[in-house]
Amino acid sequence: MTDDFPRRPLGATGLHVTPVCVGGGPLGSMPDVFGYDVSTERGTETAVAALTGPFNFLDTAAGYSDGESERRIGAALARIGGVPEGFVLATKVDRDFATGDFSGDQVRRSAEGSLQRLGLDRLPLVYLHDPEHISFEEGMAPGGAVEALVALQREGLIAHLGVAGGPVELMARYLRTGVFAALITHNRWTLVDRSAGDLIDEAVSLGVGVVNGAPFGGGVLAKGTAQVGNYAYREADDEVLRRIRAMEEACAAYGVPLGAAALQFSLRDPRVASTIVGVSRPERIAETARLATVDIPEELWQTLAPLTAPRESWLY
Repeated sequence: MTDDFPRRPLGATGLHVTPVCVGGGPLGSMPDVFGYDVSTERGTETAVAALTGPFNFLDTAAGYSDGESERRIGAALARIGGVPEGFVLATKVDRDFATGDFSGDQVRRSAEGSLQRLGLDRLPLVYLHDPEHISFEEGMAPGGAVEALVALQREGLIAHLGVAGGPVELMARYLRTGVFAALITHNRWTLVDRSAGDLIDEAVSLGVGVVNGAPFGGGVLAKGTAQVGNYAYREADDEVLRRIRAMEEACAAYGVPLGAAALQFSLRDPRVASTIVGVSRPERIAETARLATVDIPEELWQTLAPLTAPRESWLY
């Protein structure tokens, strides 16, 4: 089934990925973030669906649910007999959430834990996750997080390195080091927020593969303002909500789900190799595939374009 969607090159990594990447955060159960629980069996079944469905790219992190997302993916891999040929499984190294430690030693512990939980002897793609929790200087210092990642790659435990985080200028600084072959930006390239536009341009100019996370802004661009009042997991300001309500009305007038427009906004950007959509149920895989292929008339895109929130409302 992984031939259903054409694959795109992920920068200069040599990896080719489908335009949608399945996000593994929800399948590990993160009720504080997503507002609901996911049982172990449902999470494992969702991971099986992700690994055997129409997309060949799955993203997780060591820190998602204290490793539970990786454990469930590892159980799914054991169930289906390993990583399918041509499938790209990505994870992230995390700080110690109890102490805040994001040293080189912590990065090594995080990566080694991922290998164990996933049941792998090598990780295809590993991102430095949310380095905004330390200074750039700390991250790049001798014995620091980046040096540890490079060492793990040199030792053959990691094939490709990426950086994943929020603040766009900090992400750009990490890309300029030349260490990273892939980037995840999240919540900052959506229908309503265009903070990452220059960052994405710079990544492409450097040959870095761009992965766009959270095209639904944490849910509001999929479920609508009647159900969700947050953007990027925080309370949205009134102007952002007003713009999204106008987008809802425009999409309804054309009979297009808001979620389809939000997803395809990212998918149709030639600079973006893949777009991450978090899933928590097996059936969400097929639902995401449908959203990715809904026919959207050019007139709707022209209507949505000026509804982007003003720059002062962007995250940056």
